Amino acid sequence: MSIKLGVPSKGRLMEKTFDWFGARGVSLSRTGSDREYAGAVDGVDGVELVLLSAGEIPRELAAGRIHLGVTGTDLIREKLGQWEQQVQEMAELGFGQADLIIAVPGCWVDVETLDDLDAAAADFRARHGFRMRIATKYHRLVREYLMDAGVADYQLVDSQGATEGTVKNLTAEAIADITTTGDTLRANHLKILSDAMVLQSQATLFRSRVAEMSDEDRAAMAVLMATLQLGD
Repeated sequence: MSIKLGVPSKGRLMEKTFDWFGARGVSLSRTGSDREYAGAVDGVDGVELVLLSAGEIPRELAAGRIHLGVTGTDLIREKLGQWEQQVQEMAELGFGQADLIIAVPGCWVDVETLDDLDAAAADFRARHGFRMRIATKYHRLVREYLMDAGVADYQLVDSQGATEGTVKNLTAEAIADITTTGDTLRANHLKILSDAMVLQSQATLFRSRVAEMSDEDRAAMAVLMATLQLGD
């Protein structure tokens, strides 16, 4: 066996992850063509690189099919219920930062806070006969956040495409989505509620709490953690 390290398979997240490990003496590289999800690890013995989509990594960690994985905090907390029991956060990597926020049309001049949103949602239901729709990919996180804030009379609608466009397309009245600069929100005439920061996310190294390890795997993990200067 070997320690399986799951890393995003393409794009800036993969490149930045490779850079982060490389700066700490562990060289990660992709082998073969861009269509092949194979990789190599140099600098530590007994570690295997597994290239996956960032969205797959939480599931693979929770299933114990990989021992370590780099993915966004948002994906871990959205996809894994009681995530702390399934994975351990080892290190924030300092890139891939994004904020999960709630935004409403800019023309809603009286809606600036979650309390305002709650009042607007009640008024919307009274006038239209159905609950205000909030488009999002992050149902678990948004539902828990709005419940804690006391917001009612809304419904979450699934958005797997361009969430920012759902208000313009009249398929939702508000959105909850990841943003980095806010430029796309402004381009779609949306504004972020002042107290609606659901989660600040970034790329993070997680360790599975359920993956099986042999004595050799434990030794390899200890060497890898020491090389990365992380607590085991």
